[in-house]
Amino acid sequence: MNILDHVRLDRATTIAGVRAVVDGTLVDDARVTIEDGTIVDVSTGTHIGRGALDGRGSFLLPGLVDSHTDGLERECQPRQTARLDTRFALRSYESRLWSAGITTVFHGIGFDDRPGHQRTLESAVELWQTVSERQEQGSAPVDHRILHRLEARTVGGFDTLLSCLPTDGRAGPLPLVSFEDHTPGQGQYRDVKRFVEALSDEYLPAGMSREERTRQVLEEAAASQQLVERNRADVGKLARSGAVTALAHDVEDAPGVDAAYAWGARIAEFPLTVDAARRARELEMPVVCGAPNALRGGSHSGNVSARELVASGLCTILASDYLPTSLLASVWLLARSGATSLAGAVGLVTSGPAAALGLHDRGRIAPGWRADLLLVDDDQPWPLVRAVTTATGRYGRFGERSIA
Repeated sequence: MNILDHVRLDRATTIAGVRAVVDGTLVDDARVTIEDGTIVDVSTGTHIGRGALDGRGSFLLPGLVDSHTDGLERECQPRQTARLDTRFALRSYESRLWSAGITTVFHGIGFDDRPGHQRTLESAVELWQTVSERQEQGSAPVDHRILHRLEARTVGGFDTLLSCLPTDGRAGPLPLVSFEDHTPGQGQYRDVKRFVEALSDEYLPAGMSREERTRQVLEEAAASQQLVERNRADVGKLARSGAVTALAHDVEDAPGVDAAYAWGARIAEFPLTVDAARRARELEMPVVCGAPNALRGGSHSGNVSARELVASGLCTILASDYLPTSLLASVWLLARSGATSLAGAVGLVTSGPAAALGLHDRGRIAPGWRADLLLVDDDQPWPLVRAVTTATGRYGRFGERSIA
């Protein structure tokens, strides 16, 4: 049977002849049976069996879990003057995620209202509503979730974010809130020159140079420090009450990690140095690194290499950040470079994020877990997604290659 043919997942279906990552180990000649969107059996054996789908040595992986992507915001506004309908943008971006093997995604929505920036509180609410509606439909091929990103110096940002958090006491993982400060001279742009270089001409006020705009931002930041402290305290109060899981974004060093832990953060997102990542792991905080960083071999803003953190055992999660296809590609690159094993790299984009984010029904190939699965070919130089299935019962078709 061709695995790219339509398959009814309300009936038992066995995928055989695959190499599967099972409990952190790569298993040859694996057989996985799924029914009603759930994995019901995992075994080994070379016999394919009548009616089984023959994977012919492809890799069978859990669906990828992406803890942080800004891609939807970019899809909504690919150019400064080109704003698209948010529902169209979500469906468009959904197809990118699906083809990249991402079956669970946390869309980073920036609660931000800085002058000269495309993010606004109004656009954040609109995106939140669009993603929430798609999530509630329950039929999307990708499980859409939200990472609420609070920019520290945004007036009214916390109150707007708070209005977008669930209040119905629904069961499931806690909402994610990332506290972020992108002011030059600290965090990602602690080297002010990097901030100057990152400024886009299209967002500069008329007649103002990059250097002049940077000085203006620094002056505004100095005058808004009390707002930063108030917003951080409000997020910390939510986190300590058990209402949300808080993420510390772009933490610079060990003291910065200690301070973040003290106010309530329990996940370190994109640490900037080895010392910050090491301290986070000492505190048993999951550490999120950027897959594009791992793919490129270094940070685009001059910070620590994700490959270095993976090789040192200090990275527990890879997120796509802004490039969905970077997740799977970085897995193969990290394994081929010897930074970690293939099974270990797969864990960084499946079981690692799932466990850290409270999704205890996915990220593993095991009986009782969601049948979010993807078939991948080890095509040099990069892996190729051949098919995807999720608990909603959908298979994807990619190209014209088939498994006969």
